Amino acid sequence: MRWEFELLYFFQSLHVPWLDRLMVFVTSLANHGEVWLALAAVCLCFSKTRRLGIAMFLSIALGYITGNLLLKNLIARSRPCWLEPRIPLLISVPRDYSFPSGHTLVSFEGAVSVWLYDRRWGRAATVLAVLIACSRLYLFVHFPTDIAAGMLLGTASAYISWKLVTRAGEKMPGLKHMK
Repeated sequence: MRWEFELLYFFQSLHVPWLDRLMVFVTSLANHGEVWLALAAVCLCFSKTRRLGIAMFLSIALGYITGNLLLKNLIARSRPCWLEPRIPLLISVPRDYSFPSGHTLVSFEGAVSVWLYDRRWGRAATVLAVLIACSRLYLFVHFPTDIAAGMLLGTASAYISWKLVTRAGEKMPGLKHMK
């Protein structure tokens, strides 16, 4: 855990007012998965992207159940801001456990889903997901391994969901013609 705190302290050394505001804004995009849920909802509105919207919603639901409901409570890892309360926070102290990072989890579910649909848009979504993940370190609310677990679980959730939706699309006439 020592190396994790060392990395978190490095992020603390980067604080400047404009970056503080940016990181608070970036992290807020995924406070409850808003940006990714909104994108999935928009995708559902168009037949060309409906399969992507379904895959994103499925992935987000799968990740919420496995990450936020099961793993967080099963592992019950304290957050760095709970263990080192002398570090001033720019956001409210989170009340739930740290492992895995829910912000990172939902962001990688969304970004990888988009990547699997369209690599060009997937690159932009991945940049946003990485920024959100880094914001959690910058804001001192997650350990690096929480972020890594969120990335891995989010990627796996997106891939599994994409495969399920693709297979369903092959068997269901209503989904067959959607990309």
